[in-house]
Amino acid sequence: MVEKRPFAVTEKIDETPEVLLIRFKAQDSKPLSFDPGMFVMTFGIDTATNKEFTGRAFSIASEPEIDTFELFVVKAHDGHTSYFVNSKIGEVFNVTGPHGQFKFDAKSDKKILCLAGGTGFAPFMSMLRHIKNTAAGTDTSLIYSIKYPTEIIRKQELKDFEGQIKLNTLITVTRPAEGDGWTGKTGHIDAEMIRGFAPDYMERSPYICGPLAFVKAIKDALISLGIPQEKIKADVWG
Repeated sequence: MVEKRPFAVTEKIDETPEVLLIRFKAQDSKPLSFDPGMFVMTFGIDTATNKEFTGRAFSIASEPEIDTFELFVVKAHDGHTSYFVNSKIGEVFNVTGPHGQFKFDAKSDKKILCLAGGTGFAPFMSMLRHIKNTAAGTDTSLIYSIKYPTEIIRKQELKDFEGQIKLNTLITVTRPAEGDGWTGKTGHIDAEMIRGFAPDYMERSPYICGPLAFVKAIKDALISLGIPQEKIKADVWG
């Protein structure tokens, strides 16, 4: 049986109009040991019946080896509001993990290409924080796709990384609108965008994270550029 550990909600932040940032602390104060890129299963508990809700998988956004961890949660999906939205500070969730083979190893991956869709940015935030905190020196190219300009998660921290580590970032908005103030890149990530932004893509280890349709489209784009399928690391949510 997989061990479940209790973690209490310590902080909730309305990170963007669509995304909630939520932080948890281990009740036993033991660090959650994981590699950047991995995910946890979270199980809410009905306080009235003490029964668990169905488990949900979330990529960890935090750096490893701390007694707290951070998740990026879509507040509402297909008309259903996440139970995290109404959770209280101090509320306890059972957690299993870490899980997954989507792992970043700074010792072996010296040049990486990160392709994120929406909250699929979470594991890359973990990687970037790890690269910074360990002075790994990893050469990172990040293409981050969002629907609206208001949906950039950890906007200031991401901007700060560019002066702290070897990071080159391209943010592209897929649903630009008149008057939204966005003057940057627009459109979905495709082979042309990848080639133009990271012309040395063949030298990089590619990582993809996002919803199923996004991951499939990016995989196809990378393969069309000549990247072997077995070289591509992908994590799917939704």
